[in-house]
Amino acid sequence: MPGFLLRLAISAFGLWLASAIVPGVKISGAGTLVAAAFLLGVVNALVRPLVILLTLPITVVTLGVFLLVVNAAMLGLVAALLPNFELAGLLSAVLGALVVSLTGWMASFYVGPRGRVDVLIVRRDV
Repeated sequence: MPGFLLRLAISAFGLWLASAIVPGVKISGAGTLVAAAFLLGVVNALVRPLVILLTLPITVVTLGVFLLVVNAAMLGLVAALLPNFELAGLLSAVLGALVVSLTGWMASFYVGPRGRVDVLIVRRDV
């Protein structure tokens, strides 16, 4: 459970950062932010693998760049399901998805596979 809450907080931080940096991404209220983070996790776990499978040929042709559009579509789906979460268009969705993805990617260096914070200590005997 703590791992789930930590990943939820990381997603919420990424969404908040996207709304602060990217013009066209607007999230009104902390409750909407947490709901959007939770719903984004559910959408990424259930819908995104199917969409990636269906768009695999175009993803291969574009050398993976099309995954940015898939991530933007998942963010757009979450925005369509929540009333206080707005995206201005495709460019703001792509940039917002990029910010959320980079935030999660950077946080994954510190969070282990079970959701706990990993601390690595390297000792060198000289």
